[in-house]
Amino acid sequence: MSPDDFRAKWGDFRGTEKAGAQSHFNDLCDLLGLPKPNDAHGLGDDYVFEKSLLRLGERRGFADVWRRDCFAWEYKKPSTDQNNLVRAYKQLKEYADGLQNPPLLIVSDIKTIRIHTQFTGYPAEVIEFDIHDLNDPGVRRRLAKAWTDPDSFRPEASRELVTTRAAAKLGTVAAKLARDGRDPQAVAHFLNRLVFCMFVEDIGLLPDYVFAEIMDAAVDSQDDFVPLLGDLFRAMKNDQGRFGTTRIPWFNGGLFDDDGVIPLNSLQIRELRDAAQLDWTFVEPAIFGTLFEKGLDPEKREAMAGLFDVVVAKDRAAKPGAAPLPAAKPKAKGKGTGAAKPVPVAEIGRAVGVHYTDVDKIRKIVEPVVLQPLEREWATVKAAIAAEAKKESAAKSEAAKKKAIEAKRKLWFDFRQRLKTLRVLDPACGSGNFLYVSLLGLKDFDKKIRDEAKAFDLIADQDVFTTDTVLGIEVNPYAAELARVTIWIGDIQWDMRNGAGGIARRPILGRMDGIRNQDALIDDKGRERQWPAAECIVGNPPFLGDKAMIRSLGEEYTKKIRTVFENRISGDANLVCYWFEKARAMIESGETQRAGLVSTSTIRSSNNRKVLDRIVESQIIYDAWADEPWEQDGADVRVSLVCYANRESVAGVQPCLDGRKVAEIFSDLTAGGSNITEAARLVENKGLCFQGPVKVGPFDVPGELARRWLQASGNPNGKPNSDVVRPWANGMDIVRRPSDTWIVDFADLPEMDAAGYEVPFEYIRRTVKPERDKNRRDRRRIYWWQHGETVPGFRAALSRVSRYIITPRVAKHRIFVWMHASVLPDSRLVAVCRDDDTIFGFLHSRPHELWSLRLGGWHGIGNDPQYTPSQGFDTFPFPEGLTPNIPAKDYAADPRAQCIAAAAKKLNEQRENWLNPPELVRREAEVVPGYPDRLLPRGDKAAAELKKRTLTNLYNQRPAWLDLAHKALDEAVAAAYGWPADLSDDEILSRLLALNHERAAKQGGGMAAADSAAEADDSED
Repeated sequence: MSPDDFRAKWGDFRGTEKAGAQSHFNDLCDLLGLPKPNDAHGLGDDYVFEKSLLRLGERRGFADVWRRDCFAWEYKKPSTDQNNLVRAYKQLKEYADGLQNPPLLIVSDIKTIRIHTQFTGYPAEVIEFDIHDLNDPGVRRRLAKAWTDPDSFRPEASRELVTTRAAAKLGTVAAKLARDGRDPQAVAHFLNRLVFCMFVEDIGLLPDYVFAEIMDAAVDSQDDFVPLLGDLFRAMKNDQGRFGTTRIPWFNGGLFDDDGVIPLNSLQIRELRDAAQLDWTFVEPAIFGTLFEKGLDPEKREAMAGLFDVVVAKDRAAKPGAAPLPAAKPKAKGKGTGAAKPVPVAEIGRAVGVHYTDVDKIRKIVEPVVLQPLEREWATVKAAIAAEAKKESAAKSEAAKKKAIEAKRKLWFDFRQRLKTLRVLDPACGSGNFLYVSLLGLKDFDKKIRDEAKAFDLIADQDVFTTDTVLGIEVNPYAAELARVTIWIGDIQWDMRNGAGGIARRPILGRMDGIRNQDALIDDKGRERQWPAAECIVGNPPFLGDKAMIRSLGEEYTKKIRTVFENRISGDANLVCYWFEKARAMIESGETQRAGLVSTSTIRSSNNRKVLDRIVESQIIYDAWADEPWEQDGADVRVSLVCYANRESVAGVQPCLDGRKVAEIFSDLTAGGSNITEAARLVENKGLCFQGPVKVGPFDVPGELARRWLQASGNPNGKPNSDVVRPWANGMDIVRRPSDTWIVDFADLPEMDAAGYEVPFEYIRRTVKPERDKNRRDRRRIYWWQHGETVPGFRAALSRVSRYIITPRVAKHRIFVWMHASVLPDSRLVAVCRDDDTIFGFLHSRPHELWSLRLGGWHGIGNDPQYTPSQGFDTFPFPEGLTPNIPAKDYAADPRAQCIAAAAKKLNEQRENWLNPPELVRREAEVVPGYPDRLLPRGDKAAAELKKRTLTNLYNQRPAWLDLAHKALDEAVAAAYGWPADLSDDEILSRLLALNHERAAKQGGGMAAADSAAEADDSED
């Protein structure tokens, strides 16, 4: 059949549904070149007219056409009634379960074909074709895919993308109101009312599209916005409220305590109307709040705006006279050659810099802290109920039967009462993600146990978990308001999915006074904030390093919290540690039983770990993920998820680390073998290992400029600039190629003496002083010509050697190299001031690498290992007689030292030959004596080849010669300890820890009472 024939036959059809349905469908199949139900050989019952199904209430129904896994199709006769196809769609929706939930529900009145998509996890979209569209071959091919490729109709926008779009739209309105200077709390309250109205309208709780009608009216007449919306808010506040003739359900819950409306200009009203025309039914509460907060940030909002290429609009066809959708790509027509290929939402979000934490990550804390303990409790109670039910069945008298029935009812009642008292606190709740996931998990648990209780003839009473179950503390007023709305929406969505006959409770919203807008650490009087008692604490507290705290929170506030917690938290600990400590104290006092918090992975090491050390002293870490990718404020970070409790609360539970059962979880979030966190710092290692000096300002200069200064003369003090100009190296110079960077280094010279080096001093005065004049630290501001940290201990130790050992603080591979004593290391390098090959060999051996990896921690999104002097070096036990406090000449005759030195020297020579082969490199003396030779490429080809010859590339490749050189070194080191060369990692660590404890005992507890050997492991800024 041709398009013209089809249109001629059906264009003016006015018959009944029965007269036209099957004939029209058969002709459509002919037009599209598709098989008809009656002649679709091989499909049988999978493609039929009048598909029978059993409806609710045991009534039988029929779909006009059905094709398995493709569509259900319902016809109506042609009509001018705009609701004609809406009723057909409603009928198909009722049939969907009985029809195995096909992805497409298609309705037609002969002249129009309307496809409703029904893909799980995606918002419903509507594609409409009229009889004239079928002239277009592209449209016919598109429509035919309903038979052959229904998945091609899957919307581009998943729930996550719909949520992102909604958040971005509201963020635009919010940001403009904030710029108008309005009270943030009032703006937050108003916007959350709007969010809630759009949601409850789209799920049908707010009837007749009254909010959408208000928006349409306000677009036409700006003056109507405030009075109309005020009328709606008043109706939502009161029982028996009305908006015009429409009865409005009683919502209240504190959200509609008044009828206040913030006036909007015409542009803002249009933006709000556009937001209202999105499909809020599918908004995901777990991420909406986070994305809405990002929408307040102009840069993030601009990125999110890129997600509006396709507007997901709700189907308002059910409302006669509904205003047309905005001009952005109407959904009414399905023209074209086919749908664009769906793009995974994660890829879309990442592409524009929009991130959020997915629910599965949150569950890694909520499950072990909130839900699994209840599952264990219920298993015990259920077993007791089953025992009483068994007694009931076996009872030989009415009295015995009655006693068993009463016993099982009491067990059930007592458990229900216990559940009603449960509270979950998030003391940094943000926009409510953790509380939302917790509440829905609890409601799922409650539904499950009520279903199971029916088997014992126990009454399935109402939900015990409500919005009052969750408590939160949040300092940001926007976020605190968002948290309430997030939880309200999630609670309603759950009830709509699981309740019978909608939501019967009135008012629909609880007040949620448990979400408090306040500081979580200190109160208005500067005292420690008291958190409300709660059985469980969960959350994702803010990540801020100790230096960043002052920049972000201000010096005064930072000093206050450090003073309040000075006896419990180290002053150089990350901000997140304060939440860990407060939760620990709550568990200790009995106000809380279990806690699960997120931290950056740095909590496993250095001063941050002290808070975990304190936890394991009296409590237990029973579930943890040591190193997980996470998103925080739009940036990828590495985090640790730590769940801890009083031991009674998780009695009998085997600890679980990274999804594996373990015997014990140590405070560095490792398990198995030895608890290396118990290692003590050893006096014999003192005074040798240092972090490089911290510059605090652009003291570094390119080599070309430095050489001009070195060759210059005429300083008023008569001294050469080589006194204060020296080579400089950072981590990249070690793991890649030298950058030929030098540095001005006045050490601790007084200003008058430093000024005697005229040109370098003037350079520093011009480039460094303006920056240092603004530094908050008096010393750095006053002594602006000196480096921020001059590290006199390091300089004294360096003066005793001609070369020293260097390693990057953070690097993929733990690599040690020799450095000329004239070279000043950057603060991101660790220097060991020894010049003998024996100590170099120990540091580059497997035992020391294993030790430093366990104690040093990991850093950044790359999760590279970090080396810290106080833990990686100061605690490492060298073999007796070969310790670093012994001069190399004193053990030069020791065969152990000789073997290690020979292996270490060979390793270093082979590496240097590979890095700088003579055919590629020429050596040239510096312009003045006292510095290492320059390594220059022999031409452009050599330069290109040398760029590939880096230590990172070498250790990534790890050729056989390198591997054999390290094995020889490892064997020599193992022999020096008197160990076999084939010990396991755990056995090596166990033996090193035992040796560390033995040494510490001999010297009276290690270095605890001695001065620090490392002059601050992290003293930057």
